[in-house]
Amino acid sequence: MQDTSKSPYPTLFSPIRIGPKTARNRTWMSAHATLLVKDHVFTDAHVAYYAERAKHGVAVITMECMAVHETSLPYRGKALSFDPRMVPQYQKIAAAVHEHGALLLAQPWHRGRETNSVASGAPVWAPSAVPCAVYREMPHAMTVEDIDAIREGYRLTARHARSGGLDGVEVHSMAHGYLLNQFLSPATNHRNDAFGGSLENRLRLVMEIIQATREECGPDMIVGVRINSDDGHKGGLRPADWAEIAGRMTASGLIDYVSCSHGTYLNRMLIYPTSPESHGYQMDATRQVRQAANGIPVVGVGRIVTPAEAEKHLAAGDCDFVAMARALIADPEWVAKAARDEGAEIRPCVGANWCMTSIFAQAPIACIHNPAAGNEKELGTFTLKRAERAKKVAVVGGGPGGMRAALTAAQRGHAVTLFERGHELGGQIRLWSRAPSRRELLGIADWLEGQVTKAGVDIRLQTIADAEMLLADGYEAIVVATGSQGLRHGWTPLRPQNWNGAPLPGTDQPNVLSYMDALREPRAPGRRALVYDGLGGRQGVVTAEYLASQGAEVEFVTWLGQAAPDLAGSRDWGKTYGMLRRMGLRFATDLELTRIAGDAAHFRDIYTGDEIVKDGFDSIVLVLGAEAQDALFHTLAPKRAEGLTVKLIGDALAPRRADAAIREGEIAARAI
Repeated sequence: MQDTSKSPYPTLFSPIRIGPKTARNRTWMSAHATLLVKDHVFTDAHVAYYAERAKHGVAVITMECMAVHETSLPYRGKALSFDPRMVPQYQKIAAAVHEHGALLLAQPWHRGRETNSVASGAPVWAPSAVPCAVYREMPHAMTVEDIDAIREGYRLTARHARSGGLDGVEVHSMAHGYLLNQFLSPATNHRNDAFGGSLENRLRLVMEIIQATREECGPDMIVGVRINSDDGHKGGLRPADWAEIAGRMTASGLIDYVSCSHGTYLNRMLIYPTSPESHGYQMDATRQVRQAANGIPVVGVGRIVTPAEAEKHLAAGDCDFVAMARALIADPEWVAKAARDEGAEIRPCVGANWCMTSIFAQAPIACIHNPAAGNEKELGTFTLKRAERAKKVAVVGGGPGGMRAALTAAQRGHAVTLFERGHELGGQIRLWSRAPSRRELLGIADWLEGQVTKAGVDIRLQTIADAEMLLADGYEAIVVATGSQGLRHGWTPLRPQNWNGAPLPGTDQPNVLSYMDALREPRAPGRRALVYDGLGGRQGVVTAEYLASQGAEVEFVTWLGQAAPDLAGSRDWGKTYGMLRRMGLRFATDLELTRIAGDAAHFRDIYTGDEIVKDGFDSIVLVLGAEAQDALFHTLAPKRAEGLTVKLIGDALAPRRADAAIREGEIAARAI
């Protein structure tokens, strides 16, 4: 057993009983979707994913939620916990996780009304015919026979968990507005039978499922529940309600722990908020649940990303375990680094929700700056091999991709020089972080800069590395990570034929800037600024926020039907719109920019053709994409025939996102 007497985190690293078993410390990996599922069962990729976290010290892992019935299929990449094919997959994962001393739990679940019938082909089930605010599909009000089928699905899950060698089952759907939450909440349960009305009736199905789960698990397995500690909306269950529910459930003697979360699909930023949500924001409500839980362990979550934060909440008695999902996606070595008192070495979760965006795109789990997330077999810890021969390597460009390439190349034993023409490392990450809501992004740049420095990379700032110099200095491999520059030609994808032709009239005026220049400009934006967005991504809203934070009155105009629709992937479009409206922004949609004349911007309504003029702007900022700065690569490329290794990565390859640049930097360095 680990000696915690000298640890700065003595509570975090103390063992604790959970029913019949002992957890080695107070860290818990909470369940989250991975899209690593194939044909509705777990895969070898799951084995590697969970084992990666177990080997670095996580005490308890709850695997991703699994459907207890075929009516809970939001997309095809969902596992079916009632399917006996899960048993051998459980056995594989359990063997890998138990080898490293962690406990492993299944999480059965049903979405209820918070889905649609597109993937399943079956009606949406709910206690009452109340549609979800996100999916808006009218559900089928469940019959008693339907309720029996759900209860049986949970029972089968527990049976398969026992056969699969798992340590226990975490009964889900009471959190996040899912099916059992819908039964519990008077906002969504309008029944007048034995499953509606009084709290006792609304709790009936939950207790029957817990009873069935315990019967299948027996006394030697863990049985827990995942609940909300606050639904966070009018008419929903609030902390006092959840404390009473937790008290009733724990008094039954059937469960060994309670895991708390927040929110429903009415307010999904309470479930997985992006930056700048305060860390530990759920803990006040979780503490109320713990006080009512009859002494059994309570698991808390809520953007807890550092060991110091975890220790604070544990020591204060807010919870007995700290659960993390995104923090452990970002760094599977989080627990081991904390145990070594190396908190500064932890790759920080920056609240960008790229993990959510990836899932939204039906791609496997990913992280904005951990390229190994979801690719543990190929890129995980202990997969990086020393180079057969150390080479002299140059990386040109000190953005996130260039720093990742330099770090990985140095870790493989190469002698690496990193050239950056600017006065600091970080590239566009540092530009974006000028917007107040994106300050946490600095964690990416700061972490990478600290790592390349520690790895012994020779960093040369304010240095232009041209082909002549690189070849004269005898570099054997060169990674070109020279990034991109924002476009200001004025054209949107509506006019592909004009993209490389003459620019839109007026875009050469000094008051017209690309979004990168606007974020980089030291001068004030003036009293009024226009942001014209042709992309629909985060660039436009980040730029608008920055200008507003500098005191400008900002109008946001786009040819799209809504501002920044791509934020649907990270789920924070509502949060972002609300923030910008509170800052005084005005929005206009469906308008194509046609010309700029002085302080006036001329637009065409893309549906009616009407001309609209907006004037009085001191600054006009164009968000139209970027142009790859790849000239150095094309100058060096012919030298590959003479044995020079030249790699092109990140925005210099094609302007995209930080995750792509970092992943390509990792892969390029592994290939040298």
